[in-house]
This record gives sequence, structure tokens and C-alpha cells, in this order.
Amino acid sequence: MSAETEQHLVLAVSTVIFSLRPDPETGELTLWLPLVRRIREPFKNRWALPGGPLDNAHDLAEAANNTMQHTTQVQPRHLEQLYAFGDVDRSPEAPERVVSIVYWALVGQDEDLQVVDAENVEWHPVEEIPGPLAFDHDLIVRYAVDRLRAKVTYSPIAHAFLPEEFSLADLRRVYEAILNRALDPSNFRRQILSQGTVQDTGRRMTGTAHRPPKLYRSAPQSSRYALTIEENP
Repeated sequence: MSAETEQHLVLAVSTVIFSLRPDPETGELTLWLPLVRRIREPFKNRWALPGGPLDNAHDLAEAANNTMQHTTQVQPRHLEQLYAFGDVDRSPEAPERVVSIVYWALVGQDEDLQVVDAENVEWHPVEEIPGPLAFDHDLIVRYAVDRLRAKVTYSPIAHAFLPEEFSLADLRRVYEAILNRALDPSNFRRQILSQGTVQDTGRRMTGTAHRPPKLYRSAPQSSRYALTIEENP
């Protein structure tokens, strides 16, 4: 039997945790994620996604939840299995072959205030990842960001970043942060209201200098959802 066929197979669970935080320079919302600095080989001192080997006591979703809890001490509002990464050469420096089941989690802006970072954890804007990351985690991050940016055009997943009540401007800023581009406000408002995914609460935002905007909440998804992205001219 060859060395390749004798190679030990390890199943791991990693979690891409997205949150929206202000840019330190502009104050605009941007997409961030936490990374963990590895303290052992392979890839010692490299940044990596939170996660680890799957043990016999937990199923996949439980393992992802545990990773989220350990990394941020917040339970995710939205947790979804993303993809499986198992290229034979994804961890060439490791003595075993590692197949990772990757989840992604979305942290609401209200939940982000409760985040407590674990040891060796540091948050970074997705556009400024300190690479190269360990293993194939650069590929995983790119895949997760692309998937999120695609999914906001056909589902109301962006609502997971918001508190229970929000203005349409709040929602637009979430889309702009995810897509990393400015959107046309009038067109965005028209499209969102036509989808049936938000409900008017009958209340307005308080503490504003001008006419307070209406507050909305998420509504059951309509049978059709399609958002055409038009940038702000």
C-alpha cells in the first residue's frame, strides 16, 4: 500500500464569520471577519479561519456553533453550510489530509456590540486580509465573499445584519457594505418595497435632525426576489 493511500484523513469544520463595522478612516460600513493566529505547525503564526477538527461528540452544525461561540461569545443569527474543501494538496505541510466543511455566519449589527474576542483573534476588513492565510483559507474567504455578494441579489439574507427594526437607508447601507459599491437610493427603495420582504412598522426613527424616516421589519419572503444592482451615478 502506498504512502498516499495510507495517509490519515481528518474531517474539520471551519467558520467564516461576517460582521459589518465602520471603516476606521471613512466611517462607512464595511464587511469584516475574524481570523485566528495559529500557534503551532503547520503554518505557525499565520492567520487562519476559526475552526478545528470534528470530534465524535458533535455534528457539523454544532461544531460550527461552538466555533462561533468560542471566537466571539455570540450565537449566530444566521448560520449556513457553505461548501466542502478537500483538494488533496490543500495542506501539504500537514501529516494528514484534511477535508474542511465550511460554514458561514452573519453577525447582526446589534449583536456585534456583544462580541468578545477570544485569545489570538483579530478582526479584519475582507478587502484587507493579511495574507497569505494558512492552508487554502484565502480561497475559502474569496468563495464566501463571492457567495454572499451573489446571494443578496436573490434573497433577503442581508436582513440578518440588521436589528429587528430598521430604515430603508440602513438596509441600503448594508447592501453597499456587502457589495462594496454605492447604490442608487431611489432605485433601491423601489425594488425593496416591490419585493414584499419588508413591512412598515408604523413607527419612525427618533433623534434625527430632519423628517424621521419610517422604520421597517423583515417580512416573510415573497415568492419572487430579484434585485437589480444599480450604482449611484
